[in-house]
Amino acid sequence: MHMPKLAIRVALALMTLGVIAYFLSESKSPTALIPAFFGIAMLICGIIGNAKESARMHAMHGALVVALLGVIGGAGKFFSGLGGAPLALVSSGLLAILCAFFMVMGIRSFKAARLAREAAEGK
Repeated sequence: MHMPKLAIRVALALMTLGVIAYFLSESKSPTALIPAFFGIAMLICGIIGNAKESARMHAMHGALVVALLGVIGGAGKFFSGLGGAPLALVSSGLLAILCAFFMVMGIRSFKAARLAREAAEGK
């Protein structure tokens, strides 16, 4: 799959998750929007990677860094908050899952690109 487009799709899912969590939370805490902030950062990377061929690799590396931070933060919040507010658990769990999915797809894409480049060079 075209990684910048996947980054944009995952970003939109993260932003939707954050907005839904915010409106479903009773306290309307800005922390419910954390997935949306990760989504905004990933969206920017996806747009840059989609728009400019020369910046694609760097933009996708940036998106993978955002995803790695999302996995660490989401999983950390999920496991430290077990027994806490169900909405926060679901939101942080989904943040970790969506970011982990993007990381797996990104690593597979980078590996395939490297193998194709090596095959083209005749190694």
